[in-house]
Amino acid sequence: MAAEHFDLSDLKIEDRKRGGHRARWLRWFAAVLGALLLSFGSLAAWKKRPPMVELATAQRRPEGGVSLLNASGYVTPRRRATVAAKITGLLKEVLVEEGMRVEEGQQLATLDATDAQVRLASAEADRKATEASLADLQVNLANAERDLDRYTRLRAEGIATAQSLDTARTNVDSLRARIALVGEQTQAAEARIQVARQDLDNCVIRAPFAGLVVSKDAQRGEIVSPVSAGGGFTRTGIATIVDMNSLEIEVDVNETYIARVKPGQAVTAILDAYPEWQIPAKVRTIIPTADRQKATVKVRIAFDRLDPRILPDMGVKVSFLAQQPSAKSASGAVLVPSEAIRNEAGQSVVFLYREGRVERHAVRLGTAKGNDQEILAGVSEGDRVVLRSPPGLQNGQPVRLQ
Repeated sequence: MAAEHFDLSDLKIEDRKRGGHRARWLRWFAAVLGALLLSFGSLAAWKKRPPMVELATAQRRPEGGVSLLNASGYVTPRRRATVAAKITGLLKEVLVEEGMRVEEGQQLATLDATDAQVRLASAEADRKATEASLADLQVNLANAERDLDRYTRLRAEGIATAQSLDTARTNVDSLRARIALVGEQTQAAEARIQVARQDLDNCVIRAPFAGLVVSKDAQRGEIVSPVSAGGGFTRTGIATIVDMNSLEIEVDVNETYIARVKPGQAVTAILDAYPEWQIPAKVRTIIPTADRQKATVKVRIAFDRLDPRILPDMGVKVSFLAQQPSAKSASGAVLVPSEAIRNEAGQSVVFLYREGRVERHAVRLGTAKGNDQEILAGVSEGDRVVLRSPPGLQNGQPVRLQ
C-alpha cells in the first residue's frame, strides 16, 4: 500500500486570519477596561458628593430655672361631653359636623317627634273637655244655690218640708264637690300637657356648653338612646363637644419624684407635633391619689396662654422648672437636641450650618433637659446645628440638607 503524502503547507496560518483574532481580543479588552474606568469614575464622583445632614434650631433656655423633672402626657380638656338624647327615638336630622363651633343651647340634632306631638294633642283635648264639663257644673251649681235659697225661705214660713230643704242643700254640696274634682282633673290635664311638651322638647338635642365639635357619632335614620340597648344597633351619643378654653395637660409623675412638683410651679411644655415650640405653663393641681399599678401621681398643668395649634389628645413633653435659676445656668444659654453634641478627644463640639457648609464649634455644656442639652457658650439662639453628624465630617465641608 502506497504511503499517503502530507503537505505541510496546509498547516500554515494566514496573516489575515492571525490579525483578525488579535483585533477582536483588543476590542474586548478595551471595552472591559472602559467599563472599569467608568465604574471607578462614578464611584469617585459619588464619594465626592456632599453628605446629607439633618438640622435643628438652637432655642433660648426658658426663663424660670433649670429642669427638675421631665414627664410626658397628653393635652386633655376639663370640659368634654358626648351629647346624647334624653329619650329613645329615631334621629331625624343632624345639624353639626366635625370642626364646627357651637354656642351653648345651639340645636345639634332633632328626633322624630310624631309620637310626642300626638300625645300633646291628646292632653290638650282632655283639658278642653274637662274645662267644658266645669262650665256645665257651674251653671247647675248656680241653679241649685237658688233652689236652696228658695227652700230655706219656704221652710222658714213653714211651707216647705225639712226633707225638701235637705235635698236642696245636698244637691248644692254635691255640685261643689264635683266642681272641685273637675278643677283637680283640669290641673292633671295641664300636667299631662307639660309632660307632652317636655317630650316634644326632648326631641331637640342642644349643646350643653360652647365648644368645638370633635366627633360626629350618629347619622340621620339611626336609633339613639340614653342607654345602650345591646346588639350594637342603637347609638348612645350623637356628637362630642370639647370646650377649647379648658384645655390643659395631664401627665403621670413617678411617685418617687412627686415631691419636686408644687402647685403653681413653672413648666415648659413641648408638643410632639411642634418640637421647636416651647409653651410656658404652670402646675394647676396635683391629684391627691396615686395609681397603685403604675406607682404614679396624676398632675394637671394649665397653659399660660392657649393657641389654636393646641388640640385635644396631642402628645406633649413637659419639664418642671426650678423656682430659681441655678448658678451653672446663664441667661444666654440655649438648648439643642442632645444628638447634635459630638465628643472629640474629650471636647464637646457641634457643627453649625452656614450657607451650604458646616462650621465646627467647641461648646461648653450646661444641664441636660430630657432629650435636649443646655449649651452655655459656643452656640447662639437661632443657630442651625447638625443632628447625628456623619463620620468624617470636617470643618468647612459642603453638605446637603435632608
